[in-house]
Amino acid sequence: MTRRSGGRSARVALRSAPLAEELRPVRAGLIGGKYKPLSDSDIAAIHASALQVLEEIGLADAPPSGVEAMTAAGAVYGEDKRLRFAPAMVDAMLGQASKNITLHGRNAKHDLTLSPNKVHYGTGGAAVHIVDAKNRNYRESTLLDLYQSARLAEHLEHVHYFQRPLITRDVLDNYELDINTLYAFMSGTQKHIGISYQEISYMEGVFDLLHMAAGSEEKWRERPFASNTNCFVVPPLKFATESCLVMEACIRGGMPVLMLSAGQAGATAPASITGTIVQAVAECLAGFIYVNCIKPGAPAIFGLWPFVSDLRSGAMSGGSGEQALLTAACAQMGSFYGLPTGSAAGIADSKMPDMQAGYEKAISNVMAGLSGLNMVYESIGMHASLLGFSLESMIIDNDMIGQCLRCVRGIDVTPESLAIETMREVCLNGPGHYLGHEQTLNLMQTEYIYPVIGDRTSPKEWAEVGKPDLLEAATAEKKRILSIPNQVSLPYQIDKAIREKHPIRLPKIGSFHGMAFAE
Repeated sequence: MTRRSGGRSARVALRSAPLAEELRPVRAGLIGGKYKPLSDSDIAAIHASALQVLEEIGLADAPPSGVEAMTAAGAVYGEDKRLRFAPAMVDAMLGQASKNITLHGRNAKHDLTLSPNKVHYGTGGAAVHIVDAKNRNYRESTLLDLYQSARLAEHLEHVHYFQRPLITRDVLDNYELDINTLYAFMSGTQKHIGISYQEISYMEGVFDLLHMAAGSEEKWRERPFASNTNCFVVPPLKFATESCLVMEACIRGGMPVLMLSAGQAGATAPASITGTIVQAVAECLAGFIYVNCIKPGAPAIFGLWPFVSDLRSGAMSGGSGEQALLTAACAQMGSFYGLPTGSAAGIADSKMPDMQAGYEKAISNVMAGLSGLNMVYESIGMHASLLGFSLESMIIDNDMIGQCLRCVRGIDVTPESLAIETMREVCLNGPGHYLGHEQTLNLMQTEYIYPVIGDRTSPKEWAEVGKPDLLEAATAEKKRILSIPNQVSLPYQIDKAIREKHPIRLPKIGSFHGMAFAE
């Protein structure tokens, strides 16, 4: 039997050609929502319970400005200094909330539309250590690590946005920490960025830096490319006073906010998975009431972000099956309210990029995507239940997220994909196989996704090419990406002005639009 000549070269040429965005097998914003761990009656029960919590228990410790805004809209401030919310008020505030928002990048090609069940994967967390996988150690994270992680995120196809994954331990002043974190992000990536800010007094400097980077306050407000990750509650059911003040400033300054409730089941939330969801929903509904009392329709993300405990020790267990279920259920609740929703997945309890990390990350990431979660935070790079972050894992996890997105996309059933005429041609008139067939060549890049560093060779080929190791391949790819001249940093004159005005600690490294930049 003869083989069709040129088949392999044609396939190689096809795979080498860049695809238009709409033809890629996976991309940001694929529609999920087919996996539903909660039934309709489950959702109704959780919703009713959350309303009961808000009306009967309420939340404590709102700042005076928050109490004033929410009571003016109908909340009741009791003698016990807790705010309570009637169901009618909850409905009214949800009616004012933005249901579809856009998170802008500094480059418009990275804009993310958060409409129902559109799925996006990105970073997140607050790790205080970097995983040194080669030496199997942990070390304290630095500002340079943060900058390098932003640079990797810019080049990794399946990382759709960049939220702070680690806290730098070499910048000791808290204000300088916030300013330098923001600067490192903007220097490393043009994707949308998300950052926490510690005190209301810092926000004047934060917005000045953002306005300088954008070109003006007006340009910033037209395309706010940074959002505030705001832990506005201290579970159970207490507002975080200082964070609420920061949130108010962010809303007035035109910055989208992620309203994040992060109770831990069995510790700061009920031990039952369902009770944890009820508390998180109640807290986040209170957060959305707060947001829309400050500015109706302000862009906000429903941050249902509860975690799971290993009840034998009380330690967090981000890599558990229970965590994966919890995140998927939270995605469903966000969809029920029609709100842009974010939660956590991809957290490994494993300390190293190993097999345990692989299965822990994959289970929760694919379930989050299949459930239609808009923003899957902490999906790459995280280890030790958020205490460690690995640059090499960013590379490995990028491959994994690509496969998760392929699961989210699902199966396209069309007259063409049913392939009856293709079978007829191959079986009745052709060579009896589909290798080199026109349909095969047409679909090999649009129907299938391939790992960047993952190994799919046969055992024989694997031995012939030196038995490649995944971690070694990730390390090599990390070094390759970081050796690429930085083309997305702030323009030289803007960067120079920022450095003259703000306490920037990141060394002048890399290049700006292809020009060497060092002094």
